[in-house]
Amino acid sequence: MSILVVGGSKGIGRATCLRFAPGNDVFVNCHSDVRAGEATVEAVQDAGGRGHLVVGDVGTPEGAAQVLKQVAGHTDHLHQVVHCAVDPLSAPLLEVDLDDFTSSVQVSGLSLLYVVRAALDLLRAGSSVFFLSSLGSKRVVPGYGAIGSAKSLAESLVRYLSVELAPRGVRVNTVSSGPLDTDAYRAAFSNAAERLAVAARNNPSRRPLTTDDVAALIWLLASEDAELVQGQEVRVDGGLYL
Repeated sequence: MSILVVGGSKGIGRATCLRFAPGNDVFVNCHSDVRAGEATVEAVQDAGGRGHLVVGDVGTPEGAAQVLKQVAGHTDHLHQVVHCAVDPLSAPLLEVDLDDFTSSVQVSGLSLLYVVRAALDLLRAGSSVFFLSSLGSKRVVPGYGAIGSAKSLAESLVRYLSVELAPRGVRVNTVSSGPLDTDAYRAAFSNAAERLAVAARNNPSRRPLTTDDVAALIWLLASEDAELVQGQEVRVDGGLYL
């Protein structure tokens, strides 16, 4: 099996790389933190996988094409594509620099389309594409406007892409998680520690969510048993938002 994890060097992306590692080719994409990408590739190899570092910015069509060109140099078939890339831009929409906002939306949302189009020749019947989202795509979270609107856009892209790709036997779904202690979450919220503590305390499952929980859901949805789960949003949060 071959899997590309976009934004795979940290957080949910890293956990997903390790979940799929044993016996598989894992393409770890990162943009700027190459050291973290190299560490994840090493961890993949320690877990019994074949790790490949793919450095590139998927926030433009050209950048996404370059990333997939690197992947195509090693495989002609991607079984899974997992989109975890996010630009954790945090600012009120009426105050944020519009160039920064546009760039953030491209990375956190539009790049899903860029990646899928660039990967078309590598996707076969049975392949799956996953987009990682959060509740901020539907609820207003102060300072989360750039990320939330981008994720909302990508969730819509998931629905449209799923209909276009279903005749090819390719599935596209959204996995939405609750609050997680990741670098991106801490970059997005100045009071991240307080938010995470409240989420853990209020979770009816009586424990905080982990990146491994999210990776486990992706693993389940990638199986053949989920063949007809298409264009859906599946949430993993321990029941926090019920």
